[in-house]
Amino acid sequence: VQLQASGGGLVQAGGSLRLSCAASGFTGSIYDMGWFRQPPGKEREFVASVKWHFGDTYCADFMKERFTASRDNAKNTGYLQMNSLKPEDTAVYYCAIAFVDYYPRQYDYWGQGTQVTVSS
Repeated sequence: VQLQASGGGLVQAGGSLRLSCAASGFTGSIYDMGWFRQPPGKEREFVASVKWHFGDTYCADFMKERFTASRDNAKNTGYLQMNSLKPEDTAVYYCAIAFVDYYPRQYDYWGQGTQVTVSS
C-alpha cells in the first residue's frame, strides 16, 4: 500500500492550499482517510478525516471553518482544503488510511508527509 501526499509548499498567511493524498497498491475499499500534522518541535495532532463511502467528514475543533477533508472515490484520492492559513499551521502534514472502522481511531497505513510553511 502506498500513500502519496502532495500539494504542500510555502504560502503567505491568509492564503490557501489543497493537499492531496493518492492511495494505491491495495484491493477493496478504504474506510476512512485521516489527516494529521506535526508542527516543529511538537507532537503529531489530528486535523481531519473523511469516511470513504458516504463522505462524512470530521475536523478538529480548532480547525473548523478553515480546513475541510474530502475524497474522490474513483481516484482513491483524498484532499485537505486549507483556507485562511496562519503561521501556526506550519507543519508536516500526513495522510493515513484505515480499511475498517477502528475505535478508538487508528490507521493502517501512513503517507510520507508533505511540508506546509505559512509565512507571516
